[in-house]
Amino acid sequence: MSLPPQRPIRSYVLRQGRMSRAQQHAFDTLWPRWGIPYAPAPLDRAAWATRFDRDAPLVLEIGFGMGETTVALAQERPDTNFLAIDVHIPGIGSLLKRMADTGITNVRVMHHDAVEVVTHMLPPDLLEGIHVFFPDPWPKARHHKRRLIQPPFVGLLASRLRPGGYLHLATDWEDYAVQMLEVLGNTPTLANTTAGYAERPAYRPLTKFEQRGLGLGHGVRDLIFRKT
Repeated sequence: MSLPPQRPIRSYVLRQGRMSRAQQHAFDTLWPRWGIPYAPAPLDRAAWATRFDRDAPLVLEIGFGMGETTVALAQERPDTNFLAIDVHIPGIGSLLKRMADTGITNVRVMHHDAVEVVTHMLPPDLLEGIHVFFPDPWPKARHHKRRLIQPPFVGLLASRLRPGGYLHLATDWEDYAVQMLEVLGNTPTLANTTAGYAERPAYRPLTKFEQRGLGLGHGVRDLIFRKT
């Protein structure tokens, strides 16, 4: 008798968060313009340029919350295209609304599991950079297997970076930062840009969430590695 297929370990839990009226309106009206549906087939540089209506360096952001940082980055770096991926609909509605309110046009949004997107839609040597800011820390030891930053996925991310491209992580959980540093440090194609943790670069804005954590004494650690 054949065994049932094993369910993949997810790094997230889908929460049924309520959307505000503004978020719902933004999702309904703006998703057709700025949303990219998932399809399990790789898109080369030219195909991604078509999705953005221009050819420009492409940066991937995994897990953008309510979109505050994404929009700030897109405003700071108008010559860069940003592909923002998240699984939570209220956050997607919020990001789309922020995009419309600020008038930025260099962000495209996906509502899907980032691991599947990276695996199936992004070819090797495509990305200028990858941002993973404050992923779910899964603090209980028995849940550490759910953490996104694990050797197989980091190896996959590194393969999608162009030579010289960067991987930037940030977390306010010390033990997760230690794990991140170990995993990235043991990835042969990545090199740390500094000894240990990096100073927060000017391009990464402080979010309200982060400012609140800092006020409570929570340390934030950035890691910036480059593909060799």
